[in-house]
Amino acid sequence: MTPQQRMIEEQIRGRDVRDPRVLEALGRVPRDRFVPESARHDAYADHPVPIGHGQTISQPYIVAFMTEALRLQPSHRVLEIGTGCGYQTAVLADLVREVYSVEVIAALAEEAGRRLEMLGYGNVRRHVGDGHHGWPEHAPYDRILVAAAADAVPPPLVEQLVDTGILVIPVGASNQELRVLQKHGTRVDLLATLSVRFVPLVRP
Repeated sequence: MTPQQRMIEEQIRGRDVRDPRVLEALGRVPRDRFVPESARHDAYADHPVPIGHGQTISQPYIVAFMTEALRLQPSHRVLEIGTGCGYQTAVLADLVREVYSVEVIAALAEEAGRRLEMLGYGNVRRHVGDGHHGWPEHAPYDRILVAAAADAVPPPLVEQLVDTGILVIPVGASNQELRVLQKHGTRVDLLATLSVRFVPLVRP
């Protein structure tokens, strides 16, 4: 069994992530290609890995949980806030029609862009900017995933969701909560929560 297969069986399927499309995507996307060379021995380990600039690649289970919570369909257009190293971006791109990814740190965005292009993910559009504002030019989105912790749910992200769209976002400072939210007209319903620890969603 490869480290990638072991990650899926023990860390993800073993924690009740069951969506077959998500499991298959995690089996296809080479996580070790998204971490610094010095950390590749930790690529499939059960914890976040630093990627530079004070950021991390999320723990594999968290990537899987967030991806499954989005209830993705192949036709979806997804907004990702926090490109980071591009791993979550690649998982999303493997599953949906288009991914629009916003990253505030230009150097990270550039590195991730090169990596995604080299690995053949041609359905990703990238933007350097403040994730609190989303990417209104391409809205609305079927789904939105935020890969850093906001103080509160940014209203522009809710505005940029389609009706019945799903937003997955970590909220809070010391005590963070991952929230799975669904928009119904002017109402936003809470579908699920999970205690998490993310780096903060920073502004430029």
